[in-house]
Amino acid sequence: MSNPSSAQEPPVRGVDRFLTFASLGIIIVSVVCFFVILIASASGLNAAQLAEGAWPIVSWFPMIGLPVGFVMMLTLVIMTMIRKGRAAKRP
Repeated sequence: MSNPSSAQEPPVRGVDRFLTFASLGIIIVSVVCFFVILIASASGLNAAQLAEGAWPIVSWFPMIGLPVGFVMMLTLVIMTMIRKGRAAKRP
């Protein structure tokens, strides 16, 4: 048995999957970097030590990654709404 509404469901595109997993990955890495900075600061690293090595990348990633991930998720939601709206208009 098939549900009538599931027959009209448009297929998931590759772009949708890419946006889903890429935004999720960027947001997870950004949150992990944020907690790494908190733990490093709590363990006694000062600003001079956080300014050398890989720490600048770790500190900048949440500032760049979280907004990019949010925009990607918002794009995914808008694209899905448009796709489902077009599918609902079809006879």
